[in-house]
Amino acid sequence: MAQSNYLFTSESVSEGHPDKVADQISDSVLDAFFEREPEARVAVETLVTTNLVVLAGEYRAAHVPDVEKIARETIRRIGYAGGDFDPDTVEIINRLHGQSPEIAQGVDAGDKKEEGAGDQGIMFGYATNETPDFMPAPIHYAHRMLEALAKRRHDGDPRLKPDAKSQLTLEYRDGKPFRVNTLLISHQHAADCSRDELTAIVRNTAEEVLPKGWFDADTRVLVNPTGSFVHGGPGADTGLTGRKIIVDTYGGMSRHGGGAFSGKDPTKVDRSAAYAARYLAKNIVAADLADCCEIQLCYAIGVAEPLAIYLDTFGTIKGNLTEDRIAAAIGKSMSLTPKGIRSHLGLNKPIYAKTASYGHFGRQPEGDYFSWERTDLADEIVKNL
Repeated sequence: MAQSNYLFTSESVSEGHPDKVADQISDSVLDAFFEREPEARVAVETLVTTNLVVLAGEYRAAHVPDVEKIARETIRRIGYAGGDFDPDTVEIINRLHGQSPEIAQGVDAGDKKEEGAGDQGIMFGYATNETPDFMPAPIHYAHRMLEALAKRRHDGDPRLKPDAKSQLTLEYRDGKPFRVNTLLISHQHAADCSRDELTAIVRNTAEEVLPKGWFDADTRVLVNPTGSFVHGGPGADTGLTGRKIIVDTYGGMSRHGGGAFSGKDPTKVDRSAAYAARYLAKNIVAADLADCCEIQLCYAIGVAEPLAIYLDTFGTIKGNLTEDRIAAAIGKSMSLTPKGIRSHLGLNKPIYAKTASYGHFGRQPEGDYFSWERTDLADEIVKNL
């Protein structure tokens, strides 16, 4: 039997965290390819460190964007200026190259009826009704805390600098979150900003962001527990694309297949199938078929259809339904081939830079962005039960 009273912790990192800087550069380059060529094939890895950005990876496209310009614009947008990671003076090394023909022959449709997956792998999607966005509460509010602090910084508060991390420990009672046990924020700040000032900013932000009553007199608040945090960002700590996969997904509340997202075009099922699995799980919960749902998809390189679909509702399934019936229904409700996923969710578009900070899931769908967060498949799934 699952534990009903417990503590659960998730963390998030800000857009200025070195790993997230790398993710945003990779996804901004991907978007630039898609702006000219929606069918481009791209995989971009980025390393950032003191006064240096290194890009590597492969592409198949007729037009190659100005990678150096994109990297500098991304750094500037995040908020770095001057010092040892200045957008105007940082060295950019570009080692992008053409895609291997052997990879291409496995992915392209060719004589086959359907193109294959860009790689083997397993992907998980998850949804729960414990927040309005169908996300686990710890990661949801860990993201929202840092988003609110970043907005304050972008709105002109000079005391806040780009690099930050949050960690939120929530207390669950009868399986539901009901209060914050511990809030930990490590935030880069101006040299003349005291820890008391920063703590006051964090407390005020928590009161605004967290559900009423969750942040109480007994909540433990830790702000920069090691002391000052003036020197931050890539100048202080090296960052790499794809190192924050739990931050990107469900904060550890669900399993993870291991593949990162940023910098990968949607023929790579590491990305597109993870988005599809989230989309399906969210629509199952939105249809009130279960209180929470986890879906696993697995693929082989060059093979179009998933090798298997696994579904678990952790004992929260409603009525006389079974996991087998729901799994069969989702197979009828949308195509889970790489091409089918891309078509259904509209993934061959320049929509990815926004995903590279504050989570790929639990975001509000708007226009072409975050299509996998829509709940427009719920009725179709119910119809196919």
